[in-house]
Amino acid sequence: MTMQNSEAEADRALKAKHRAMWAQGDYPSLAAEIIPGLGAILVEACGVGSGQRVLDVGAGSGNAAIPAALAGADVVASDLTPELFEAGRRVAEQQGARLTWQEADAEALPFGDAEFDTVLSCVGVMFAPHHQRAADELVRVCRPGGTIGLLSWTPQGFIGRMFATMKPYAPPPPPGAQPPPLWGDEDHVRGLLGDRVTDVRAERRTVRVERFATPETFRDYFKERYGPTITVYKNIAGDPDRVAALDRDLAALARDADLGTGQGGTVLDWEYLLLTARRAG
Repeated sequence: MTMQNSEAEADRALKAKHRAMWAQGDYPSLAAEIIPGLGAILVEACGVGSGQRVLDVGAGSGNAAIPAALAGADVVASDLTPELFEAGRRVAEQQGARLTWQEADAEALPFGDAEFDTVLSCVGVMFAPHHQRAADELVRVCRPGGTIGLLSWTPQGFIGRMFATMKPYAPPPPPGAQPPPLWGDEDHVRGLLGDRVTDVRAERRTVRVERFATPETFRDYFKERYGPTITVYKNIAGDPDRVAALDRDLAALARDADLGTGQGGTVLDWEYLLLTARRAG
């Protein structure tokens, strides 16, 4: 086997693991219950409207793709994990949105150069392991003068801290893979896109999450529904002490971040980076 074939085989195996990770649990219900408004925020920031051709990369169950379609755009919702599409199709039908769902690897998109007016991703492309490859694809499929829009969890925010909390318990990352929350660092994203884009606008915002009664409720919800958390727990399933330690660490994370508004329950603000740019002509 040549080195090139060996690398291709390793990449296929890695993508198969990623697909399986997101297919477990119930990410569509998590997205719908915890962050239902984020996709529409990104769509609005990108100025999506009637007559545009839009690609949502890492679309999941359509958190951004469905609002884009409802805005009148011709939308393709693409994701490495097509198991997520079924829930999205149901929501789209309920809301009267028409769009195309297509399995696609963010690092090797099956679309032509300059095919889309807007290319966006709402906490999706950030989970592609090789950031530069994914960024190159975002730029490639966007037409000159078109918009690239990204909404990503920041390293300093709650979800970034959650990934840092889980890291000691997780299997080692494959060679060349980068942490997802780096997409929430403006300098990192500017470096990925380089001089191929202009008019970069970036803003750190928060979404308030009031879904969880206690820090332990948050932890158990993510243990049950969130693919990356489920994967980490599977990695340590044979070591009860480490499972108990991660249980404590995740609950402590939520307890530390609790805003303590006095309204009862655990109140969390999750920070994200909202970034839009225009592809240079």
